[in-house]
Amino acid sequence: MHNHKPRDHRTPPPSRFDRVARWTERQVGRPAAFALALLTVTLWAATGPLFGWSDTWQLVINTGTTIVTFLMVFIIQSTQNRDTQALQLKLDELIRVNRAARNSLIDLEERSETEVDKVKSGFDALASGRTRRDRGADGK
Repeated sequence: MHNHKPRDHRTPPPSRFDRVARWTERQVGRPAAFALALLTVTLWAATGPLFGWSDTWQLVINTGTTIVTFLMVFIIQSTQNRDTQALQLKLDELIRVNRAARNSLIDLEERSETEVDKVKSGFDALASGRTRRDRGADGK
């Protein structure tokens, strides 16, 4: 008698970076985050006279914004990569299940720029042919 454990088909839990990136993405996309950033800049500007517009006073905002910008580059890129991959997989599934669709378009994003340009040219030709046909039908 074989003792086979059923395979676990669940996806692995997201990494700590993925969880932090998703949380950060949701937080910075809210109006409250913009309001907090605006308040920070306003308070910084208002304290200028107190610090005599000193180099140290300027360094505070420059350092803060540089660090935030540097970190956000990675958060934004991670978010964009994940969203693009999810969108491509959804489109691939729609192409796969549609009998009229060309399965050759699945994974098009993985092909060379030359190959993608050829496909785009084909669609451009279809679109211009349709435009001419539509104009002819309308008599315009």
